[in-house]
Amino acid sequence: MRYLDPKADLTFKRVFGEHPDLVMSFLNALLPLSPGQEVTEIEYLPVELVPDNPLRKNSIVDVRCRDNQGRIFLVEMQMIWSSEFKQRVLFNASKAYVRQLDTGENYELLQPVYSLNLVNDIFELDLDDEFYHYYRLVHTEHTEKVIEGLHLVFVELPKFTPQNYSDKKMQVLWLRYLTEINERTREVPKEFLANPELKKAVKALEESAFTDAQLAGYEKFWDIISVEKTLFSSAERRGMRRGLEEGMKKGLEEGKKEGIKEGKKEGIKEGIKEGIKEGKKEVARSLKMAGIPTAIIMESTGLSEVEIEDL
Repeated sequence: MRYLDPKADLTFKRVFGEHPDLVMSFLNALLPLSPGQEVTEIEYLPVELVPDNPLRKNSIVDVRCRDNQGRIFLVEMQMIWSSEFKQRVLFNASKAYVRQLDTGENYELLQPVYSLNLVNDIFELDLDDEFYHYYRLVHTEHTEKVIEGLHLVFVELPKFTPQNYSDKKMQVLWLRYLTEINERTREVPKEFLANPELKKAVKALEESAFTDAQLAGYEKFWDIISVEKTLFSSAERRGMRRGLEEGMKKGLEEGKKEGIKEGKKEGIKEGIKEGIKEGKKEVARSLKMAGIPTAIIMESTGLSEVEIEDL
């Protein structure tokens, strides 16, 4: 039996966007929900949030649903990290929060929005052993004081390693599912088959469950991811090198006025910043030449549609 990787766009949406019982189990396992606040019933909502003003930005997520308490859940699978991704998550969650009310309705009707984001990349380099990151609005000095509304969760999948968490059994199983099942899987772990939800989720990944056209799209997805990673790596190296060169030059110039040592330091910092920006443009330019859709380029680089068109 050949299985597909659940992290791909096609499979992730098939598993969590078509099976309410599976996404409920997933949300209960991964979200910071208090006892008695578990998700027990959901309805799927359109994944695209179209703005009221046509000049504003559309939002698209992988899975969007609402439970019987009115809480909204957004789920995304992100393959390549970019510094703008956190802002995009905040933007999407904020829009979902605001769109709950019609004009004149009472703010007390607002329900929490939970955004769960699985990232197949490492972005918190200084937090070696922490793969789970939970953000919400708290008082800076008295963290027990919270403004309820937005709950943002990021999971760094490459950092996850299975451990014997007796109280987090389902969380471990779901994260193992995302990180262990792929095209190389020949024998499914017994723990998966012993659990009804995981067994069903594995069954949904069987290659025979997909059409030839879907399988072709699946392969194309991984080709695009491979191209993006290669271009990002190459462009970042070129951008950093160019940034360092420009930084040294600027640093020396500034150093004549304010001291060589401090000038170099500030110049290199500015140069690196500019180099990273140039690196993103290099990536976008290469993706554009490769025929990658503008929407994907925008998501991958953080550049605007106008900036991409001007390349």
